[in-house]
Amino acid sequence: MDENQVETDPEARPKRKAKKGPQRPVPTTYMQNRELSWLAFNQRVLDQSVDPSVPLLERLKFLAIWRSNLEEFFMVRVGSLLDLALAKTDVYDSKTGMTPNEQLDAVYARVRDLTPQASKDFHAVRARLANAGIRQLYPDELSAEQAEQVKAYLDANVLPLISPQIINATHPFPHLENGALYIAVRLDDEAELEKTKKASKAERKAARAKAAENVIMGIIPMPKNTQRIIPIKSSDGAFTFILLEHALELVVEGLFGMYPVKHANVIQVTRNADLDAYEEADENDEDFRTHMKRIIKKRARLAPVRLESEYPLSDMTQRVLAKRLKLKRNQIYSIGMPLDMGYAFALPSLVPADVREDLVDEPASPQWPASVVRNRSIINQVQQKDILLSYPYETMDAFVHLLQEASVDPDVISIKITLYRLASQSRLADALITAAENGKDVTALFELRARFDENNNIEWSHRFEQAGCTIIYGFHDFKVHSKICSITRRTPEGLQFITQLGTGNYNEKTAKLYTDFSLITADPVFGRDAALFFRSMQLESVSKDYQKLSVAPIMIKQRLCDLLDEQIALARAGRPACAYLKTNSVTDRDIIEKIAEASRAGVEVTMLVRGISCLVPGIPGETENVRVVSVVGRLLEHSRIYVFGEGEERKVFLSSADLMTRNLDKRVEIMWPVEDPQARKSVVTYFQTMLSDTAKLRELLPDGTYTRLGHFLGTAEDGMPKRPFDAQDRLIRDAYVAAEHTLPSAAYDFAQRQKLSTQIEAMAEEAMDDMVTRDELDAVAPVAHEDARAADEDAGTAAAPDHPGIPACSAKAGAGATAEAAAASDPTDAPIHSAASVQEAPAQPEDPAHAHPADPDRGLSEPVPDEPVAATHVEIVPVPTGSGAHERKRGGILGFFSRLFRK
Repeated sequence: MDENQVETDPEARPKRKAKKGPQRPVPTTYMQNRELSWLAFNQRVLDQSVDPSVPLLERLKFLAIWRSNLEEFFMVRVGSLLDLALAKTDVYDSKTGMTPNEQLDAVYARVRDLTPQASKDFHAVRARLANAGIRQLYPDELSAEQAEQVKAYLDANVLPLISPQIINATHPFPHLENGALYIAVRLDDEAELEKTKKASKAERKAARAKAAENVIMGIIPMPKNTQRIIPIKSSDGAFTFILLEHALELVVEGLFGMYPVKHANVIQVTRNADLDAYEEADENDEDFRTHMKRIIKKRARLAPVRLESEYPLSDMTQRVLAKRLKLKRNQIYSIGMPLDMGYAFALPSLVPADVREDLVDEPASPQWPASVVRNRSIINQVQQKDILLSYPYETMDAFVHLLQEASVDPDVISIKITLYRLASQSRLADALITAAENGKDVTALFELRARFDENNNIEWSHRFEQAGCTIIYGFHDFKVHSKICSITRRTPEGLQFITQLGTGNYNEKTAKLYTDFSLITADPVFGRDAALFFRSMQLESVSKDYQKLSVAPIMIKQRLCDLLDEQIALARAGRPACAYLKTNSVTDRDIIEKIAEASRAGVEVTMLVRGISCLVPGIPGETENVRVVSVVGRLLEHSRIYVFGEGEERKVFLSSADLMTRNLDKRVEIMWPVEDPQARKSVVTYFQTMLSDTAKLRELLPDGTYTRLGHFLGTAEDGMPKRPFDAQDRLIRDAYVAAEHTLPSAAYDFAQRQKLSTQIEAMAEEAMDDMVTRDELDAVAPVAHEDARAADEDAGTAAAPDHPGIPACSAKAGAGATAEAAAASDPTDAPIHSAASVQEAPAQPEDPAHAHPADPDRGLSEPVPDEPVAATHVEIVPVPTGSGAHERKRGGILGFFSRLFRK
């Protein structure tokens, strides 16, 4: 990157005392703005709320995710841009040359365009839920009887907790907490302002300013720790409810006594959360935790960056709030839907089971990995072969059991681990604490600056310290984002290392929702690299002396560029050359330029990028050999996979780092080669499966837009869309099948080696009981694997194609003499293909919803029901069976597995 170009990142701030600002960089045709690309990603999340294949209650959750994502975006990214806009030196986006103010204007405009679409989508989902037996009501939709019922509930349970506040010239404006809900009430009379209508423009402006000074408003903070979903009795048996903030609108007039209420509105303030963790740091602080606690408190009172209201604010109310909060009009939004959609995650558990069944995803739980023999020593197993876990298809329990075993193994002398985001309740953390209490040397590197998880990490660090663990906090200048664990054992043959390397956090909760890989190996080279890593962390130093690991901020970017250079050399020699890159986001200019160079040389680059892509593919002469696709679905794609070349020369890497400047230059990250043949095959097969998706996969086009949902379905001979292939659903099914194929084994007698805690003994007994239960269930209701496959074939189910799509790595004309790649005997070495020409699946039955798309630009095919919503049943468009999609009924192999899991 040119030294005069500044990456607009929260951690890349300009020096305020610079004598001369940089020149505006010339925009590059194959790069786009990071913030606008992120908004495009969040729009893909929003599109899931109207995808007919997504159950209705899950669609409501996607609306909640869209809202939550956008809130954090304003807190962090918009907050950062507002800070950069105040810089004394000029700051430019390194990809587009835009100033912070230009980026802010573009962001505000794009969000304002998306907001009406989100409101429309919410009310469409609400209408369909009402027809399905779940009715969310607003105050003006309540019958007189229902209104009295709600008022009685509020009087008994809520009103005693309400603390309304008057705001005028003599009553100070209260601090509005970030993300909290308030009801803003207009109380004064606008009669005086009406008299000025015939006055001059200047006189009217002065009158409005004076009125804004004297206006009387009321603020009602939403009570905390109060039930937000208020059930209402319904004559037709539908589950009916109203949200607390809407219910309070029924009684707002009685809360302000003598003041007449003009109107009420729900509001929410978003505050800047982009705060430097080392700002105002005190070098004499005995504990970094003390400083972080001060930072967290300070962040709670940072400047507002956005004001939202559920309904449009009156001009006078908007003026008052804008002045008090020091916001411009383009920072104020009317949303047209509940401001806090978090209730979407609690709602399914409140709905009767018979109503809920077809409105949520088919139950699926992480399975015990087929590569690990249950109830046997995992330490012994990893000494025999590497273990690769694929979350959330496979459970993190295998790694947790490894730590539990290590915590009581007399040969284990130390356990070292990096902790970025822990679950609030964590068996993994408990195992580490147990190890320390048992005399093991446990070192835990806590990253207290993990944004929005600071308090949780501070609390856990206290508990670890009290248990006798050694606590370190990493680097002053770099966040430690690596996921690495090192277990050291003393054996008669010498020291033995067991190393775990991961693409995702040690968090049991997110491991059920995020896709990640976790490699466990006894390779002594990895073990020595891990020992060097932790030694460097304790000394707060960086090193290049690793044999297999690449560690950012000084190694990963260069290693990736070198790997791309190898493919460039092959392409220029006329040989097949390609790269496959899976990452959450790509923003780093150096990497983007290297990918463009590879494309110009004839290297075929396929990128699976869930979120931001500042790289624009398909630009003639620049990125015409680059393809960028994205999958947003039931699970959050989180793993980072970097594959280079084909055949026997293919190199496969996993990493904790995205292709972002912050990850490659400003964090401590790791990347490592996958060398075990079976593990390599698993990673490549995973990539192949994701690229074969025709249900959720969307492609980034040269104009910066994405193809619509279902773009890759194609059309069958009868003119109907082909059956979609959902890669995530296929991987869920495969994990169930693999787990069922795994033969149960006799319980491993840990007591023969050591004295185990009763906790682990109980777990072994429980696991054996589970195996016995499975055998009994099989005897009562056998489901043969062959029968299951036959049923799938009868339903038109096709397995994930081994080689779907066009050849992805071929010699380019004009790049030199053409040479054919050697045929690979291992499927791992075969070309990775894409959904561009996926194997044809049988055409699905005729479905009017698919025959007449309602919104071809979004790829949506479900007509919106007319409102008002009648309390009658409406048919829910089912997820098509086969090709990896869940069957909506509780039959088949998934139904058997889900029932088995519930038992």
